Amino acid sequence: MMRIGVLGLGNMGAGMAATLVSKGFSVSGFDLSSTALAKAAQQSVKIATSAAELTSSVDLLILSLPKAEHVRAACLDDGGIFSSGNRGLIVVDTTTSTPEMSREMAGILAEKGIDFMDAPVSGGPAGAASGTMTMVIGAKDDVLTKALPVLEAMSGTRVHVGDVGAGNVVKIANNLLSAAHLITTAEAISLAAQAGVEPDKCLAGINAGSGRSAVSQVSFPRWITSKSYDSGFTMGLMRKDTGLALALADQLGMALPLSREVIRLWGDSRSTLADSEDFNCIVLRTDSALFGKEK
Repeated sequence: MMRIGVLGLGNMGAGMAATLVSKGFSVSGFDLSSTALAKAAQQSVKIATSAAELTSSVDLLILSLPKAEHVRAACLDDGGIFSSGNRGLIVVDTTTSTPEMSREMAGILAEKGIDFMDAPVSGGPAGAASGTMTMVIGAKDDVLTKALPVLEAMSGTRVHVGDVGAGNVVKIANNLLSAAHLITTAEAISLAAQAGVEPDKCLAGINAGSGRSAVSQVSFPRWITSKSYDSGFTMGLMRKDTGLALALADQLGMALPLSREVIRLWGDSRSTLADSEDFNCIVLRTDSALFGKEK
């Protein structure tokens, strides 16, 4: 059986590692946080003393990192994947990164006989911990075939959307829609409430009609109308992802006026919502009285 490594044991990485352990895989991990390492050890994850030690001892390395620049550092810094990885290593990058970064790292690592795929994930910490998250995958067919037993064990749905880089393109598009749906659904429910319809009744009608989305079907009942706001995904992360969408639109010279307005609204929300707040809190900008948290 493949020896698996997880680099980055935050909310998502720790859940992935624990899921793979529960499926019988030998899993090692590393993180710069001693707290994260201690929690992973409690889940029977073997703890490496460094990223280099981890990389050199596994057959497949999962990256679960905050941003594209962290992926570059993990690949190219001293002791990184390029210098420490063995020929035949498969790197599965679950970070929401940029397609350019994924393609660049794939090209550089290929010089060492190391395969790289981008496989950003959706489903949050709960999905990582339960093995039910969704992966959109950019990879060569033969590399995906080799990695598939591990990916099947750690996720509920996998969609192969193209070669390296395509996974991040689709994840950026998906999160742009999620960012928009949170605002548009909040506005629709607020409109209905002002017109005398209870939010739960409005939501039920939307979810029975053509305006429904994962935001109306999952995010609203689970985290918004329940007032819990504890999805595990932050405002800062969604602002980062909408920024990636803006950068891609600029790179391609596309107008996308509605998308740009959504991105602007997320940026403007910094004045009242900290990066550490749950990303669903964006609805408070629409109607704080209706969607406000429990005191």
